[in-house]
Amino acid sequence: MGEIWKGAPVAAALCASLTGRISALRAAGVEPALAILRAGERGDDIAYENGAVKRCEKLGIAVRRVRLPDDCTKEEVLKAIRQVNADDGIHGCLLLRPLADRAAEEAACETLLPEKDVDGITPGSLAGVFAGGGRGYPPCTAQACMEVLDYYGCDPAGRRAAVIGRSLVIGRPVSMLLQRRNATVTMCHSRTADLPAVCRQTEILVAAAGQSGLVDAGFLAPGQVVLDVGINVGPEGGLQGDVDFQGAIRTAGAVTPVPGGVGAVTTAVLAKHVVEAAERTLSCGP
Repeated sequence: MGEIWKGAPVAAALCASLTGRISALRAAGVEPALAILRAGERGDDIAYENGAVKRCEKLGIAVRRVRLPDDCTKEEVLKAIRQVNADDGIHGCLLLRPLADRAAEEAACETLLPEKDVDGITPGSLAGVFAGGGRGYPPCTAQACMEVLDYYGCDPAGRRAAVIGRSLVIGRPVSMLLQRRNATVTMCHSRTADLPAVCRQTEILVAAAGQSGLVDAGFLAPGQVVLDVGINVGPEGGLQGDVDFQGAIRTAGAVTPVPGGVGAVTTAVLAKHVVEAAERTLSCGP
């Protein structure tokens, strides 16, 4: 039986590492602050917003909620983004997506300052992920994968990894983060020939396809580390990952559960990015 790598201890350790940094910021007269922009009343957006608020406020990070109607116009969205950009008291911004108006969403991503983009949605942030450095931050869920590996002592260097999914939210960014840590990465997708065989040849597997139960025993190898990033609603309304967990735990060396795995680390990473953004304002100050 493989190990179950839960996200709660990872998030707790990450938050514990932030408390001293937040205290130092406050001593320097800086109160780290996050703006959360939400359009409409989608249940999943509200749940994530509430989780982020709870995490941040517990750490001492101020949160400002900006709510827009579901049918908000592009101009309304951009006005809110520009206000965030202009407010020196806001260090990070989380735009909950998708927006009903895709043109408004794209314009918002292009308008938000990369240095306030704590969830890797702007072209500037993504350029930093792919080129290294930059002013922005990786998407929180992609970075959460790396935090899980680090916490449980899995060094990607020299290991073979496969990432199923090529979105800009998880698949492509986590692939680049793994490569930056010297893993040899294969990016997989719906056109990958003999996908199970490709995945069996790897030591780290990140499942981010958005397809419930896609990864079964045929994808897995003994000792493999499996990070399940899929969030799918099952037939009875519960959350399910992309991985057949019961099958995986019998074969793989370690598996993250859904819920309670990588997703549980995401808001802690968000808080970390806000703290880093606030610290940068000190280093860039007069």
